[in-house]
Amino acid sequence: MAVKKILVVDDSPTERHVLGEALTRQGYTVIFAESGEKAIALSASALPDLILMDVVMPGMNGYQATRTISRDEATRHIPIIMCTSKNQETDKIWGMRQGAHDYMVKPIDHVALVAKIKAFG
Repeated sequence: MAVKKILVVDDSPTERHVLGEALTRQGYTVIFAESGEKAIALSASALPDLILMDVVMPGMNGYQATRTISRDEATRHIPIIMCTSKNQETDKIWGMRQGAHDYMVKPIDHVALVAKIKAFG
């Protein structure tokens, strides 16, 4: 199944805009959430093909949201790539244990990101 619709989850309006522009130029439909709570709700209602998840957000963080989405029967099939400034190996291991399929450190290399997205399709 080709990836067409991507949910970008980040509390930074700048990050959402930059990622959204880069992905839209590649032909993807992009939807946005600015919190972990909204990410969970949108993942269930919009059923994106892929989620790009920030970690550091107010309220529910990206690890918690990833764990919830990846363990819910209705959304567990959606691959999640964590896109975060947390760059320690332990951060990556923890993210993968929460259900992430991949992990990228900000600033995001858009060429590498698109290659990873295409690999899921």
